[in-house]
Amino acid sequence: MSMYNGHCDRCGKPTTTFRMSRYNTEMCCKDCLEAEQKRPDYEEARKAELEQVRQGNYNYKGVGL
Repeated sequence: MSMYNGHCDRCGKPTTTFRMSRYNTEMCCKDCLEAEQKRPDYEEARKAELEQVRQGNYNYKGVGL
């Protein structure tokens, strides 16, 4: 996982708010996360992450982008 450095890992824009992507371990800004949520496979990625957490895997790397 990348360490948050004040910039979005995906677009490089400075940001004070971030969240980890559902697809990988990038720390993303609001704009990038909103674009991610519009992908047709977003629900699949969300469910895969949730299932991993339920199984106790808190280091899930995501389904890949």
